[in-house]
Amino acid sequence: MDEPPSRDAMAAAATAPARVWDLPTRLFHWVLAATVLCSVVSAKIGGNAMVWHFRFGYVVFTLLVFRLVWGLIGGHWSRFASFLHAPSTLRRYLSGRHTPDEHLEVGHSPVGALSVFALLGLLALQVGTGLIGDDEIASRGPLNRLVSGETASLATGWHESWGQYLILAMIALHIAAIVHYLVRKNLNLIGPMIHGDKPVPPGAPVSADSSGTRLVALALLAACAGLVSYVVQLGG
Repeated sequence: MDEPPSRDAMAAAATAPARVWDLPTRLFHWVLAATVLCSVVSAKIGGNAMVWHFRFGYVVFTLLVFRLVWGLIGGHWSRFASFLHAPSTLRRYLSGRHTPDEHLEVGHSPVGALSVFALLGLLALQVGTGLIGDDEIASRGPLNRLVSGETASLATGWHESWGQYLILAMIALHIAAIVHYLVRKNLNLIGPMIHGDKPVPPGAPVSADSSGTRLVALALLAACAGLVSYVVQLGG
């Protein structure tokens, strides 16, 4: 007589690895992380390194524009619509009253989604203030001449103080959340962001990640880089 399946076997049967994070989203994540790190280091070094600080800022600008568009046309779990949740959904998730068929933990969870939007927003604000800022010593944003001195002063103050500190705080929280999920819930969030797959319940959507979608992403990235170059040159 056959033995009944174990609990682990039943759990494995209930989920199967599937593509969640498409390659463009994964590359965006890691390139953004590396670029932000290099931007922070170059700013701390100062001097001649500020040339590279601006270059890294332009790369972040390009990546943010790319992510904005990719959030509309990318793989299912990369689209903003998949993790833009109503407040009621967030409350149910925090209280543990969500149902499995909602698939709230396949992509970005409601809490994770808030951190994603917050970090993207802070990075966009940091890029914007950097473009128009002026430290009145050696660094001036390429669009500085398009704004008043008062606006430039406010932008510089934010960029050099609250802006960078809030971004560093968000990064620290992000890392803490990854460790929490790994240690307390035995969930590895880094692996899927490297290879793209994670176990998903039956019926959960998967993300398209074909050669065609990757070529679209490459063309989009090139277009975003061209747009950023055009915007930067508007300052003359």
